[in-house]
Amino acid sequence: MTSPLRIAVDIGGTFTDIEILEAATGRVYQFKTPSTPSDPSIGLIDGIKAAADQFGLDIGAVEHILHGTTIATNAVLERKLPAGAIVTTAGFEDLLQIGRHGRRDVYAIALDPPAPLVPRRHAFGIPERIGPDGQVRVPLDEAQVAAVADRLREAGVSAVAVCLLHAYANPAHERRVGEILAAALPGVAISLSSDISPEIREYERLSTTVLNAMLIPVVSGYTRRLSDRIAAEVPGSHIYLVQSNGGVSGLAKAGREPARLLLSGPSGGAAAARRLSAELGEPDLVAVDMGGTSFDVSVVHGGQVSMVTEGDIDGLPVRLPMVEMRTIGAGGGSIAWVDAGGLLHVGPISAGARPGPACYGRGGTRPTLTDAAVTLGFIDAGFFLGGKMTLDEPAAVEAIRRDVADPLGLSVDAAAEAIVALATEHMVQAIMDITVNQGIDPAEATFVAGGGAAGLNCVAIARRLGCRRVVVTEAGAALSASGALISDLTAHNQAMFHTLSGRFDRDGVNRTLADLEAACDAFAAGPGAGASAVEIHWSSEARYADQAWEIEVPLARARFETEADLAALVDDFHRLHQDIFAVSDPGAEIEAVGWNAEVRCRIGTGQPGRLAATDRPARLPARAVRFLGTEARAEVEVWRLESIREGVAIAGPAIIESDFTSIVLDPGARAHRDGSGNLVIAL
Repeated sequence: MTSPLRIAVDIGGTFTDIEILEAATGRVYQFKTPSTPSDPSIGLIDGIKAAADQFGLDIGAVEHILHGTTIATNAVLERKLPAGAIVTTAGFEDLLQIGRHGRRDVYAIALDPPAPLVPRRHAFGIPERIGPDGQVRVPLDEAQVAAVADRLREAGVSAVAVCLLHAYANPAHERRVGEILAAALPGVAISLSSDISPEIREYERLSTTVLNAMLIPVVSGYTRRLSDRIAAEVPGSHIYLVQSNGGVSGLAKAGREPARLLLSGPSGGAAAARRLSAELGEPDLVAVDMGGTSFDVSVVHGGQVSMVTEGDIDGLPVRLPMVEMRTIGAGGGSIAWVDAGGLLHVGPISAGARPGPACYGRGGTRPTLTDAAVTLGFIDAGFFLGGKMTLDEPAAVEAIRRDVADPLGLSVDAAAEAIVALATEHMVQAIMDITVNQGIDPAEATFVAGGGAAGLNCVAIARRLGCRRVVVTEAGAALSASGALISDLTAHNQAMFHTLSGRFDRDGVNRTLADLEAACDAFAAGPGAGASAVEIHWSSEARYADQAWEIEVPLARARFETEADLAALVDDFHRLHQDIFAVSDPGAEIEAVGWNAEVRCRIGTGQPGRLAATDRPARLPARAVRFLGTEARAEVEVWRLESIREGVAIAGPAIIESDFTSIVLDPGARAHRDGSGNLVIAL
């Protein structure tokens, strides 16, 4: 009998990473293939079929496909969105233009806020008013809603965001507006704030709803194509998309709530880091996932992935739970260039999959980080992608000479070293932003290097941060895909109910939690039916009285039955506030504002084990490499990662490579493989 297969696919800007789990044995297979930017679903299907052929797997045995995608993120970053409109309470039509008076750069002389996605002429107000207590102050004028529908039809919009004042407290008016617009505007995507982000703060709620509405046509079109291709090529399988919170959702929900996909790809890497934290017994990790286009950083603190209830995409607020992440345009394909003042830059523009770096031989002529790595000997030009792709080293050298070395008056090797060193510094600053700037010392954490390009400078980055060791997991070249492979089917339910610790409304809170529990149970019985395990995680969003922002406080259970339950919430809030902000006020009253219930349904059976074994030799021919900070090349040992036996010690300088990554072990570093196949590097 053929063992059931679970497949994770992470589509990046340059490569598509695929991990396949054979449920009966736990054996994992890894595969990479160039992405197909014109239609990522083509690369997904072709990659799955090619991987199955290479490893002799039965594609008919695929039960689940878990897919991380950047389609929503790219649509926003590139502003490739359909025409949208806003329907809001009369008098609040300027809300998107006003925004918040927050400064991302406190020293900037002039503000440069992102342009609103919806122009002011497409913002329409309707007479109605619901108070923050949920009581109707002004009835909804349905005739005005119908008139607005006519104006929307004339404007030719494809998406409408409905965000009425205080709809989080009572969604009745929003739902009626949605019904009228849906009947009058068939084919137009309509998103209600009470569905996607039922929380206080009207600007953030509106921004989230606008993003969701305008992404619906983009993502739903992709999910339809994907569903059709899966049905034709991998019949009988179920496909899920990775969400920003690290869980996955079905295609139908992803099509309705695409704003939850804005960190779809990199959040899988955070899930992999959380699992690694438990395996290593290391509560604090800094995890990076570096591919061809981007460099993504997440943090595991106290054994848990750092999460936020609000993020942003290109400066636009998104009021949804998501993995706390820093992403910069720094990857293997990041283009190096010299400006008119003679200053070297690396990124954020990427050569992508096509034309790609100069060494790919696909028409790219501009030098990239990958070209620099090939030039310095970090990457074996004849063994890229396990030998399936031969790189053009002379083209890489010529691109660096022409665009970097000659303008700066450097040798080609020195210019290539400068490219790697500058990219390393950009990455260090991104990590500092998510750690040091938030009171976390990266020197106390273990550095986890993931992604196909992370091995090129992971040791250099870790040294700059003061980390004592680096871990590259056996499946680390496809870190986000390996995380998606263990992700659960997830739904996040939230509700607003305000109460003070000194006058705690236990009955009201318990009613709110009971409603959330019913929503979780309905999800588990519907989309989550057949799950091998179901968990519900509870939390409250709380703050000191009159504070501007909340922090999320986990709850041990879904009811407040005794004074001890309230005391636990208060104590945990003060402790978390101290951890996050280095200050707390234990005697002060706290406000609980929102309540959350996240249900997680385990998909399929079997847990990932080791990568499929290989009988390749552990030692490869030595080659000349120039390491950062050295004056000349040196002949160094080259090792094959998957063939290194447990406990074998490797001292730098050396290169350790696999089919999909190359790890630079600089002088002074020492490496060995542990019993789980992880490469552990001591600095």
